Amino acid sequence: MSEQAYLVLLALAQEPRHGYGVVQAVKEISDDRVHLGAGTLYGILDRLVAAQYAEASGEIVVDGRLRRYYRLTPSGRDVLTEETARIAGLAARAQRLLAPAGRLALGGA
Repeated sequence: MSEQAYLVLLALAQEPRHGYGVVQAVKEISDDRVHLGAGTLYGILDRLVAAQYAEASGEIVVDGRLRRYYRLTPSGRDVLTEETARIAGLAARAQRLLAPAGRLALGGA
């Protein structure tokens, strides 16, 4: 799973959001490091919907513009939980390798 798709799922885990709300949440979650353009966002949302990890949850018109809301599905929550555990495990292994004892065991650089 790409980092961008993971962050979109995280944004939807909090509450249903429309496109601009997802973009803003991803910026916040990533400490302003990841900025999604409309094409990238809707491509990711289309793939997440096709995989049944997210679904459209309604539409409203605001100032003459249609806002489509998306929400996480139970399957999406499961895959998000699994991906979070995988990333946490990877981070734990990385920290062990970066510890002074780990560097010595690898040949001490």
